[in-house]
Amino acid sequence: MTRRIALAVMALVIVLLALAVVPLGVSLAGRERTSFRDNAEAADRTIAAAAEEHLSDQSSPASMRQLLERARQTGDCAAVFDSAGTRKASTPCPEQTGKEAKRTVEGWAALARRVIDHPETVALQRDDRFVVAVPVGDTTHPVGVAVLSRSAEPMNERISTMWGRLALIGVAGLGAGALLAVALARWVGRPLRAVDAAARQLGEGDLEVRAPGGRGPDEVRRLSATFNTMAARLEALIHGHRVVVADVSHQLRTPLAALRLRLDVLAADADDETAAELASAQEELARLSRLVDGLLAVARAENVVPRPVPVRVDEVVADRVAAWSPVALERHVSLADHCRFGLTARLGAGDLEQVLDNLLANALDALGEGTQVRVEGLARRDRVVLTVADDGPGMSESARDAAFRRFGNPEASGTGLGLAIVHRLITANGGTTRLEQTPGGGLTVVLELPAGDLNQF
Repeated sequence: MTRRIALAVMALVIVLLALAVVPLGVSLAGRERTSFRDNAEAADRTIAAAAEEHLSDQSSPASMRQLLERARQTGDCAAVFDSAGTRKASTPCPEQTGKEAKRTVEGWAALARRVIDHPETVALQRDDRFVVAVPVGDTTHPVGVAVLSRSAEPMNERISTMWGRLALIGVAGLGAGALLAVALARWVGRPLRAVDAAARQLGEGDLEVRAPGGRGPDEVRRLSATFNTMAARLEALIHGHRVVVADVSHQLRTPLAALRLRLDVLAADADDETAAELASAQEELARLSRLVDGLLAVARAENVVPRPVPVRVDEVVADRVAAWSPVALERHVSLADHCRFGLTARLGAGDLEQVLDNLLANALDALGEGTQVRVEGLARRDRVVLTVADDGPGMSESARDAAFRRFGNPEASGTGLGLAIVHRLITANGGTTRLEQTPGGGLTVVLELPAGDLNQF
């Protein structure tokens, strides 16, 4: 964003400088040429006035020659022609000699005849010299022509100097515009980057982060204030939920434990029929305890905002498979894992262990003897794909569609909350979950997690 703002301001400054400097330069250059031409014509008309006295009145040519000599001293060269095109007097150009000077005089003579045929002042530029031809005497029937040639180098130098100054002004303006653009871009972009960084930290679980205020435009300041208000309310809401979960955990578990203890006492002194009824009540109480534990686990998962850290998926999978292997061995279920070495994902600390515990517990509860559970992990672009597949009875399509909702699976043998916990933990870490049929029968849970960097360890 900072770069775009700077480039936009720079483009605007360049356009404004081009629209201002270029027309100004063209105008000043035109004025310089006009002034140069007027000065040359004025000098030539002075010579033409002196030449008229000589050509019309047959007076002494001394005045005319004096003006020609003065023109030579100033670096000009001039000539006077009569009405027949004959050269009456001239002063050669100082830098021309021999054939070059002769060609110049011949060119003047041709120009003089042109002016005599069409009496009017002619001004033109040949190579690096400016030539002016002025009729002598009556503009209708001139008695001669005065031609003056002046070097255009001083005019070109002044125009070049003028363009150089304008270019320097343009560069200075461009530099000032660049400084202004960078300052403006930073003034707008820096507080926005601060808000973006705060939002990223808030999304990663840092509930105490706040965006710095009091900087940038009013709109950005209001955005920072709104973000801080939202972050404060979110922090209060999550902390409130955590307090509720803790209170519920304490309030429910204590009476359940007391009720179980009383049932145990009653069962010790009861007859066989009453003991059987109490045993059924104890089973329902145990089921209720598991249900409460599951609900509390789901609530905790929903109220947790994870702070993603790099997690070695291959090591966690190997650890959890080793932990559940005795249970699998007791139930005569084969438990295997295969993960690429160094496979790393980004998720909250301890979340992957909880996810695998829930998935392996569900799989082992649903499978019979002689079945198999496989945990596999592989990398796919910027994602880590982790699958837990079994060859058990599987799930119907309708059950798979509702399995990630609380109590959504009517076919579940347990509380039906394990997959809801898995779904919440994975999605809270920026991943996805889905259920698929295992080829040949069974259920496959597919987890996709954001990939991490092994170099961060």
